[in-house]
Amino acid sequence: MLGVVAGFFTGVTLGIIAGFVPGIHSNTLAGLLAACSVPLIVVFGIDGISVMIVSMMVVYTFADILPSTFLGVPDPDTVLSVLPAHNLCLMGNGEEAVRVSALGSLWGFVFCLPLFALFMIFLPSVQEYVDWGVGLVILLAAGLLIVFSKAPSWSFAVFLVSGLLGIYAMRFSYFSFGVFGIGEILLPLLTGLFGIPVLLTSMRALSKPAEQTFSGLMISQGSIIGNGIKGAFAGAIVGWLPGFSSGTANALLAVRRSSEKMDPREYLVSTSAANTANAVLGLAALYALGRMRSGAMVTLASFDLPSVYLLVLAAGAAALAGYLVTVSSSKLSRVIMHLDQKIIARAVLLFLVGMTVIFCGPFGVLILILSTLVGLVPGMADIPRIFCMGAIMLPVMLFTLGILNF
Repeated sequence: MLGVVAGFFTGVTLGIIAGFVPGIHSNTLAGLLAACSVPLIVVFGIDGISVMIVSMMVVYTFADILPSTFLGVPDPDTVLSVLPAHNLCLMGNGEEAVRVSALGSLWGFVFCLPLFALFMIFLPSVQEYVDWGVGLVILLAAGLLIVFSKAPSWSFAVFLVSGLLGIYAMRFSYFSFGVFGIGEILLPLLTGLFGIPVLLTSMRALSKPAEQTFSGLMISQGSIIGNGIKGAFAGAIVGWLPGFSSGTANALLAVRRSSEKMDPREYLVSTSAANTANAVLGLAALYALGRMRSGAMVTLASFDLPSVYLLVLAAGAAALAGYLVTVSSSKLSRVIMHLDQKIIARAVLLFLVGMTVIFCGPFGVLILILSTLVGLVPGMADIPRIFCMGAIMLPVMLFTLGILNF
């Protein structure tokens, strides 16, 4: 029991670190935990390590909003939250953006619990009948995004080029070899498409961000709950269908945002709920189907799986801890935004390049350069950066349709 408790608090700490530090993902730390599994088993036991991985994964889905909000730097799960959250911060509402996201994640966990039970009961009998339709769902989502954009030709071009770049990066991801072995190719790919263009804009900005204030949430409780439910269902889709990620769920949510001019706060609630629900429902997919939807689940599956009830309980405690830590950290906006944003942008830019070199090597640097060039196009063409999600959506679509193999 002591090992389980120690594992929980260690996992919460690791989740906070992964969420707060740009460029570090919970999957990266999960891989490091797998590499250190022998001494960790001695210290924490199998159940303790499992609880550590789950609590780290859940807390990360709360804390990862901070770099997106204050620095405009995404990870694979928050790429489409960057502009709404960062823009709210630039208008002086950074603390509100973080609090709204934390509420979305908390409700996403609550609403995914009944879906978790349904997954455990029904997934084994219906999974084989839906695998074939994943590519068609992505094709529909991408088509809607492009058709409803204000510049369909530019939108299609960015989607296609970023998709080809994503195919290239994933096809040759084994060249992404850094200090710790094979690196996560999504780090340079998505950092270049979404993060570095935002940092370069910050470095060129002539005006300072507005003074950070917080006088309450400018979104109703009913809207939070309603969008939390939508986000939880989107997270359920990507937790169920093979090849999807939280980024893809957020792209599906962005179809509605693009077509209905969805309020940025509502969008933050939906995407945050989707991220947390997807992480938790990945557990259901692992236990019900034996399918691993993330690096954290791959690491967890390498051990003897403990009781699912223990891990759900750990996930609930981690969700509460993640919410409290994230809300407390929201006040950092008043400190960070008083600093010289150009200096911060340069420091973060150097840090991300360094992370790419360390984790992904020369091939990662190449992908970072190419993706940055593509990521600059939406700003010049005045189209939403969402179409850079072609880097994820196009490879997954072609793979699930049987056209492409990695």
